Amino acid sequence: MPAMLYDIPNHDGLASMYFDQNMITSGRWFLSVACGFSSYYTLPWVTGLLGLVFLGLASAVVTEILGVEKGWAIVLNSGLLVTFPALASNFAYVYTLDGYMLGLLLAVLAVLLTGKYKRGFLGGAVCLAFSLGIYQIYLSFAMILSLFSVLMLLAEEEKPARAVKGAARYLGMGALGAVLYYGLLRILLHIQGKELASYQGIDGMVSGNAGDGGLLHSLKALYMDFAAFTLKGNVLYNNWISLAALILLGAAAAVTALVWVRRRKWWKNPLFFVIMIVALLAAPFMTNVILVISPEVTYHLLMRYQWVLYLMGMTAFVSRRASFAGRGAAVLEWAACAAAFVLVFFYGVTDNIGYSNLQKKYEKTYAYCVRLLDRIEQTDGYYQGIPIAMIGVIGTDQYPPTDLTLPVTGNMIGLNGDSLVYTGANYQAFIRNYLGATLNFLPPDAMAEMYYSEEYTAMDSFPGKDSIRIIDGIMYVKTENAVRD
Repeated sequence: MPAMLYDIPNHDGLASMYFDQNMITSGRWFLSVACGFSSYYTLPWVTGLLGLVFLGLASAVVTEILGVEKGWAIVLNSGLLVTFPALASNFAYVYTLDGYMLGLLLAVLAVLLTGKYKRGFLGGAVCLAFSLGIYQIYLSFAMILSLFSVLMLLAEEEKPARAVKGAARYLGMGALGAVLYYGLLRILLHIQGKELASYQGIDGMVSGNAGDGGLLHSLKALYMDFAAFTLKGNVLYNNWISLAALILLGAAAAVTALVWVRRRKWWKNPLFFVIMIVALLAAPFMTNVILVISPEVTYHLLMRYQWVLYLMGMTAFVSRRASFAGRGAAVLEWAACAAAFVLVFFYGVTDNIGYSNLQKKYEKTYAYCVRLLDRIEQTDGYYQGIPIAMIGVIGTDQYPPTDLTLPVTGNMIGLNGDSLVYTGANYQAFIRNYLGATLNFLPPDAMAEMYYSEEYTAMDSFPGKDSIRIIDGIMYVKTENAVRD
């Protein structure tokens, strides 16, 4: 609600007050259409509401895939999906939220269609292709849910052949969806006369470049990143209470699994252990598959939403299979219920800490830019349209960091930090959209010659008296630290 009821931009949102979302050079050829339902204006209430509708539908689809029937598990799984901090980072980019949530819905719908209907893999492939055309990261959602579905088939079917056939259907859906996505991408790039950008390694993704270290290096980095984020990411848990809840949920799921294996006597079949080892190795790969597809990607929290599926999967598993524990079933269900509830509560608190900091970032940026604009306009020699060159970083000498939420929001991109501005373009957008003034900021390369000069180095950092100078018709504004490291 804080993100929906207030128009609080993050750093990227400054330039997206009106944005047609044509991100085809990043491989997102369907994003413009997906975000077009709410117009291309930043309307937090409208995009937020549409995003929640798509998210609610996605929650219903995941509930169906996992076979959850008990009310407490349905409610808490939905709570986990909507409070997981990665979604809060999505809300920081509220101008594109509705499109991304539609991409999530299409990804999970691809899995449901494939598993539910005989030729559903065809419709699933179409859904997956369009999901990737919105945001490629939701491929992990589809892969993890497909893995869960295959494991459920193995558990429920007396004949493993049906599970193998089911696995082939999911693989077929994924392969066909990827081919369709890539084919449409190439066609639309040709029509628009564009090429894929190097941003986030998108061009390498299509060329199949596995990075400088090769495929083995990428796989090693993938598993190391999975372990690091899970154990030390400060997102799955950030205090001892949420850690205890996470351990309790995992323990309830583990005990339920052990009881179930014992009752079904799977431990007598060596194939069972092979399947479990393969599944355990496959899960991190599927979760972090983006690091194989695009090894150079900057892997931030916005792209880690799929971790919530493990929490939802454990909750769903206990709700469905705890009955095998006989008299202990109620204990297992209550443990899972309490643990999931605690996680939902603390994730919600974490989200709102992030939203609170986002508002403070806006307030501090507003106050800073009012003073900066006034100084610029009062400088002798200033005129409307004068070229302005600046780095854009706010110096910590004059303005030390005041973000008190960093221990909680350190990994929550879009919600952490002290300021909304990091570049000259950020200043230009903020001053234009929130202060109503148009300044002529030059591109960063305009500072190339001046930056290392003694004259610039000797300038004060804003708000110092000598922080703004006009040299050869260009106004230089120094906002970074007066003495560079």
